Amino acid sequence: MSPTSYAIRVAGHLDRHWTTRLGDIDIAHNDDGTTTITTEAADQAQLHGLLNGLRDIGAVLIDLQPAHSG
Repeated sequence: MSPTSYAIRVAGHLDRHWTTRLGDIDIAHNDDGTTTITTEAADQAQLHGLLNGLRDIGAVLIDLQPAHSG
């Protein structure tokens, strides 16, 4: 099974130094004051690991969606 891409939106502008702790993620700061994190997860366990990392740093989850390709 190939990895699934996800777009995760959190409240506030997440500092870019968290990419080291959270793994292979792309961070985009949105004009509305939120951050969109884009990542690939091979399975649900890997996705939950990222979500646990976001919880551990106090990020407030707003939205989680499979990323659209194309």
